[in-house]
Amino acid sequence: MRRAASALGIAGYLGVACAGGPEEQPARFDVTEKSVRELGAALEAGTVTSVELVDGYLARIAAFDRQGPAINAMIAINPRARERAAELDAERAAGSVRGPLHGIPVVVKDNYDTADMPTTASSIALATSVPPDDATQVRRLREAGAIVLGKTNMHELARGITTIASFGGQTRNPYDPRRNPGGSSGGTGAAVAASFGAFGMGSDTCGSIRIPSAHHALAGLRGTRGLASGDGIVPLSRTQDIGGPLARSVEDLALALDATVGVDPADPATSVAQGNVPPTYTDSLNAAGLEGARLGVMTAMLGGGGAERLVREVVEGAVEEVEALGATAIEIEDPDFAELTRDASVIAQEFRFHFDDYLQATPGAHVRSLAEIIDTGLYHRVLEAGLTASLEVETLDSDDYRERLARRDELRRAVVALLDERDLDALVYPTIRQTAQPIGAIQSGSNCTLSALSGMPAITVPAGFADDGMPVGLEMLGRPWSEPRLIELAYAYEQATGHRRGPDFTPSLVTPPAPVELAASVQAAEGLSADVRFVLDPATRVVRYRVSVFGLLDDDVLLTALHRRDGENAASVGPVLRDLERGGGARAAGEWRLSGAGMQALRDGRLYLAVHTVDDLAGAIRVDLSLPGPPA
Repeated sequence: MRRAASALGIAGYLGVACAGGPEEQPARFDVTEKSVRELGAALEAGTVTSVELVDGYLARIAAFDRQGPAINAMIAINPRARERAAELDAERAAGSVRGPLHGIPVVVKDNYDTADMPTTASSIALATSVPPDDATQVRRLREAGAIVLGKTNMHELARGITTIASFGGQTRNPYDPRRNPGGSSGGTGAAVAASFGAFGMGSDTCGSIRIPSAHHALAGLRGTRGLASGDGIVPLSRTQDIGGPLARSVEDLALALDATVGVDPADPATSVAQGNVPPTYTDSLNAAGLEGARLGVMTAMLGGGGAERLVREVVEGAVEEVEALGATAIEIEDPDFAELTRDASVIAQEFRFHFDDYLQATPGAHVRSLAEIIDTGLYHRVLEAGLTASLEVETLDSDDYRERLARRDELRRAVVALLDERDLDALVYPTIRQTAQPIGAIQSGSNCTLSALSGMPAITVPAGFADDGMPVGLEMLGRPWSEPRLIELAYAYEQATGHRRGPDFTPSLVTPPAPVELAASVQAAEGLSADVRFVLDPATRVVRYRVSVFGLLDDDVLLTALHRRDGENAASVGPVLRDLERGGGARAAGEWRLSGAGMQALRDGRLYLAVHTVDDLAGAIRVDLSLPGPPA
């Protein structure tokens, strides 16, 4: 329900105002990678206060969002976050604890209405738009005791999956800042991965929760249509939109769902949730949940060669893992749902009308219609074709629109029939068939449509890391209202495999990683020896090295190069990754920055240095490199 527009000004809300004050200093308590349960236990024990948690997260934002790797995940910081934290600390001290989210800082995508901060959808057209009230899910989070620390960047107006916008700019992936974070909830994905909050809220119209989750080794859920209220979420397509959490663990995802989902009178679509929401989703946290499960592997959605090979290999490994955990994996080659998903999306048809309705109900919005945004040029150029096409849709009273809605129903019936006929708990496939691509490149491979167009729930969970060092997500889709079962399956997989790993580029500020001397095993031809030293800075992936070869003349050395072996055998060979010294003789020193693929190869123990000589082109000396201890 809308109230009169707030009289709050916008000064202090825009941007990340972290300069000065206690938030610049790392808190005594390390918030990095901490779960909601861990944070709650520390609060309960008096180890930390909610004010100190806010300061800890703000310190990380100050260090990594505009500085360092410059992730650019946050579009605004709540100037009242510390004040609200102090109020919740006082409640706790008085013996009143609202629940597991009491005093826990979280972040929300900037298409969720917040009455105390602008809601911009990352568009310059809405930069000064302060909504009259909170979105229902935001209100429920606050009522549960969560602290809305700030708003996260997103692909402008949610119309894309690389998170670039006229107001918010380009968000970067903390696993590799040269790559995109997915979208449209890319800011939330990057912020949660970088520990800028305990968890974050996103929205999914066709993959916008699940893709950023996959790109950041997070758990993300797109619920059954009607599970969660869309009230106060800037719409892309009310038929396909749904809000939900992105979290570093399935348990945190369940706790976020407990606080946010269910029937909402402000959104009639949620009436179907009556009787379909359990008392708590945490009852589904069963580590043995894959035993006896039957999972259908959608072979047509696995991807092929080229850029999709990296993801396919990880997902095929994930299928082997679920089988080892007691599940039966059944390849599903037919039916291929591509034909049913074609022409079933209603985003292009609905956007203009639903967005204009939102603007009309938001007195603080500077613009009143999509047409006005286009006329004033207040949007990023990447949206131009899509916005213009939406403006050309004149009515929803059309045969094309009705046929699209009918295809959605047909698709849902077909998917449920497949699950029933094969007696399956879920269908599995990669969330997106390509890892996060370099910023500016086309991001392809989304498998978003099966869930988004059928209205059926799907969860993504970390499946591991590809050979380029980037995270991969495994998606599981189930019957309508099967969220408890999907959570059970995802939790069992997560707990058994432990694929979640935080980003190198956003390490702890309390206990920052020290330089690591790499283990080096030297193999040399008769009469030769080498003195080598390789030191890695984990937070920047910079390796400083020194190599001295004894028993060779300078003129004997053609090249000192870094290689990546491709085989499992420790003696196997592979291509040159980097020329460390060419024509420089028997001494080499310098530094280089490991790529994501190089870092992954180092973790796997597959990097080696070779000194190529006139008499031994294959390498008179070989130095195998690895992280201290067994390969990760």
